[in-house]
Amino acid sequence: MAEKKNILTYEGLKALEDELQDLKFNKRKEVAAKIKEAREQGDLSENAEYDAAKDEQRDIELRIEEIDKILKNAEVIDEDDFDEDSIGIGSTVILKDIEFDEEMEYKIVGSTEADCLNGKISNESPVGVALLGAKLGDKIEVETPNGEMVQYEILSIQRTQTTA
Repeated sequence: MAEKKNILTYEGLKALEDELQDLKFNKRKEVAAKIKEAREQGDLSENAEYDAAKDEQRDIELRIEEIDKILKNAEVIDEDDFDEDSIGIGSTVILKDIEFDEEMEYKIVGSTEADCLNGKISNESPVGVALLGAKLGDKIEVETPNGEMVQYEILSIQRTQTTA
């Protein structure tokens, strides 16, 4: 079975590549120094600093492996290929919750980049799916996890300019 493609914006690809570089060339050295220092303290069986450093080393290696896997299956979306009048991956949109008369801003990204606390929602999320292809002024309906329908109006669509 072919692995699922990881859809990334250029910005998301760059962030993962930067994180990978930092992990491989900075964090690995830092944790190696911590392990060496902890070993020099003697008995490793009761050395909390050694255990913590080994745990940190394991976490770094797992994250490196995870990023390598994401990048191996990455599909970078050329945001310039999308119609500027409709919403696609890479679009930043301002929505109005019709019921509560509240505005919110989201950037549509691939699921790998999604970070709702920072306003980045997945193209696979219910809101993301409903927004894809929608145009300025459209009203969309999204079903919440508890089955209620929420209506949004699209107030603004912006494209991120890419520099590959």
